[in-house]
Amino acid sequence: MNRIFLDVHALQTVPPSNINRDDTGAPKTAVYGGVPRARVSSQAWKRAVRTYFRDEHLLDPAELGVRTKKLVELLAERITGLDETVTRETALKLADETVKAAGFKTEVPKRKTDQAKKNEDPDAPAPAPESKYLVFLSSRQLDGLARLALEGAADIATFLKAKENKGKAKEIADARHSVDIALFGRMVADVADINVDAAVQVAHAISVHRVDNESDYFTAVDDENTDGETGAGMIGTVDFNSATLYRYAALGVHQLAANLGQGLREDEPRTEPVRRAVEAFVHSFVSSLPTGKINTFGHHTRPDAVVVKLRSTRPISFVAAFEDPVRSDAGGHVREASDRLADYAAEVERVYGDPHTTLTWVLRVGPQTRKLAGLGTETDTLGELVEAVGKAVAERLEKPE
Repeated sequence: MNRIFLDVHALQTVPPSNINRDDTGAPKTAVYGGVPRARVSSQAWKRAVRTYFRDEHLLDPAELGVRTKKLVELLAERITGLDETVTRETALKLADETVKAAGFKTEVPKRKTDQAKKNEDPDAPAPAPESKYLVFLSSRQLDGLARLALEGAADIATFLKAKENKGKAKEIADARHSVDIALFGRMVADVADINVDAAVQVAHAISVHRVDNESDYFTAVDDENTDGETGAGMIGTVDFNSATLYRYAALGVHQLAANLGQGLREDEPRTEPVRRAVEAFVHSFVSSLPTGKINTFGHHTRPDAVVVKLRSTRPISFVAAFEDPVRSDAGGHVREASDRLADYAAEVERVYGDPHTTLTWVLRVGPQTRKLAGLGTETDTLGELVEAVGKAVAERLEKPE
């Protein structure tokens, strides 16, 4: 398959907030161009994208996966869902043996063992084993493992000792990947042969300008205080900053297609699940927002501008447009950031791009982003942008190599 890349660039302003904290509780930062910048880690925004898939119903639940240590309990629920006559205890045993046959190590965590010892109720259920690390499995993989467990329910240990059945467990765990696994990959150190190379690379979002963290001193009053009682019931501080962020992600459409295989549904062409995944990713990357301290700051914003490029040459980030930090002499950062992005992107494409194979779409808000309109085809709404990108991706996939 020919290489097909999708670059997604966004400029997004967030008000005072603490979207992504470091180990001290302060907003994460980075030094770029010799000055401190606000930073939101790629992991924080990737999780926001994954949860947006589910929360906004962009994809069928059957097309999504779950990343958890509670794999045995989750699989046991699938088993009892398929056969209601199976008890919880039996389902947990079947699930544990099947999970281990697939190559994942499990154990009952010490905290659960200690808690069970303290529990004086003799009828309390035994604690369930957990995997020793987070495991990312698709809904279809879990269903397949549950059916395999029930197939050998009469004597699961003997059943899974058979080379053919043990191999089938590993095969199920490595087939019919969900969209989120296909996009963001999967790494399991103990079972390297079922690792999935991510189709998406997400950059750490950084501010286009210098940022210094600030601190908010707050107090809380006890509602039951009398008139004669003074002072606060609680005092504290919370760190925050505000920034205009440059966000970037690169999606290898060819890798996504390889990860998804022949499709998630038997009755659709190979290009359809890829198109659906691409549309969901673009929509979610643009719209999602990490929720760190969101109840404190209410930092609900959307990007001021989005630029999407479909190319056959390797991905290109335009972050160097902001290596020299934007100054706020004019009272804001969006206009200058938009102008810089428009100029730099045009220059990079002139020098390194392939105009015959590169398509560009622009979605923007307000007059401050007007200069970006010259980069490509303007779309009026996010829905229009998503549909246009999905259609173009499907057409590229259908072209002969």
